Amino acid sequence: MKPLAPFDSNMQLLQKVMDLRSANQSVIATNIANAETPGYARAKFEFEEELQQAITKNSGSLVTTHQKHISLGPQDLDSVTGTVHRIEDKTGIGDENGVSVDQEMIALSENELLYETAAQLLKKKLTMLNYAISEGK
Repeated sequence: MKPLAPFDSNMQLLQKVMDLRSANQSVIATNIANAETPGYARAKFEFEEELQQAITKNSGSLVTTHQKHISLGPQDLDSVTGTVHRIEDKTGIGDENGVSVDQEMIALSENELLYETAAQLLKKKLTMLNYAISEGK
């Protein structure tokens, strides 16, 4: 059983965002670790569009009416997994390593801030739930 399943959809969304941000952190860390590896192709973890599709699936968006129709994207948050893409170095300079440590550190910082934001929002939701359970005490 999922730990946040009995609670509201926002809590489930925040949990999913934290899971995806954690996966993104691993991809960025791998890029940084391989910054000096000759021929290493930079990896990029993309999930934002897929997550957005899952969020808006019930808000007046298109639906499939037959099982053979082309999929419109993820049907729920659980099906959002993200995709890792490799970006080859096209500069033709040096060892063909496409990793810029400066860019990766910026991506790492941004990802960390977004993860922390989701964690704080989830903490606030749990605090409000605890307040309601304890009848305001």
